[in-house]
Amino acid sequence: MDPFFATTREVFDQEAASIGRTFVRQPVVWTQGEGCRLWDKDGRRYLDFFAGHAVMNLGYGHPAQLAAMRTQLERLVHTGNLYYNEAQVELARRLVKTSFGGKVFFANSGAEITELAIKLARKHARAAGDSPDRHEILTCRGSFHGRTFGALSATGQDKYHAGLEPMLPGFRHVPFNDPEAMAAAITPQTCAVLLEPIQGEGGIWPARREYLEGLRAACDRNRLLLIFDEIQCGLGRCGTRHAYEYYGVVPDVLLLGKPLGGGLPISALITRAAVAESLQVGDHGSTFGGNPVAAAGGCVLLAVLEQPGFLQHLQATAAYLEGRLAALAAAHPRVVKSARGLGLMQALELHASGPEAVGLALQEGLVINCTAGHVLRLLPPLVIGQAEVDEACGILERVLQALEKKKA
Repeated sequence: MDPFFATTREVFDQEAASIGRTFVRQPVVWTQGEGCRLWDKDGRRYLDFFAGHAVMNLGYGHPAQLAAMRTQLERLVHTGNLYYNEAQVELARRLVKTSFGGKVFFANSGAEITELAIKLARKHARAAGDSPDRHEILTCRGSFHGRTFGALSATGQDKYHAGLEPMLPGFRHVPFNDPEAMAAAITPQTCAVLLEPIQGEGGIWPARREYLEGLRAACDRNRLLLIFDEIQCGLGRCGTRHAYEYYGVVPDVLLLGKPLGGGLPISALITRAAVAESLQVGDHGSTFGGNPVAAAGGCVLLAVLEQPGFLQHLQATAAYLEGRLAALAAAHPRVVKSARGLGLMQALELHASGPEAVGLALQEGLVINCTAGHVLRLLPPLVIGQAEVDEACGILERVLQALEKKKA
């Protein structure tokens, strides 16, 4: 297909004239991707350490994933959920097999599947015979669960609420990684706890193992659903198929999204069969949820995660990246406050604003992201190796050196 626009400048101009401004976009137009590489409209090549916001876990154009999605695209793009969909059923089967079992529900996005989790938590409390007053969900400060009003109300960051108040009732935000605060927050009105095992948008903060273990015990004592939002940190990113496997703490409800559809919108909720029974016909619906093309891509992702040696290679690469980032932090204490993360979900927290560093990295050919104002977020495709880590860290070294010169 011919390009829509002749030049990069024309894309910028037409975007400004035609699209409402809710994003701060980087000055680049992507036209092609392959593996962990991107090319812009001017033909320049980049190393991608953001993976489309943790979506392209197998990189761009993974042969098996692309073939499966292309085959499904040519056969049948969409029918809707009033009919059976083989690819959707197969993806659900694989999700059940590779997690803690139970039943699967599908939607299109992380926010939508979070909305379903909210509904499920309340319906489950009603199904257990609890009072309608038992509807409150505890979430964490620094969390991010989506942009729809339910998911946004669950999100524990005031900046996302500004100008949109009042938020929906039924949520309370408590400090993250603080078991005493969570225990104190539980009341007879509480029906569930919702959290990210690794806070992504909040600045790449992994939960402590003992914190999640304590939450599991507290939820068991108080008959609460424990809901893990693994929309960003799941499906291989932590070095295990699911983040909960790394921690050894099994939730009652697991939320998945971002990488599940190989670049197409799809999200999933997995829950124990007894909990799933709380949702009856008519309680949930989605025109596009579990789309067959996206589901075909998800089947390949799960198959790759099961390939012998894949997760071991991922873990070795993640450990190498973590070591390189720690060395960068130690070598540049004037600009780097700390390095942290888990698996291929890593961060360099800077003392100053991060957007400048993101821009400098882009000029050098490295795609990264800034979150929480001053945290450089690295979410590379899971298929990278040590050579790509060395290349990325070499660029980051030059970026940090440039920031130090400006600070001198």
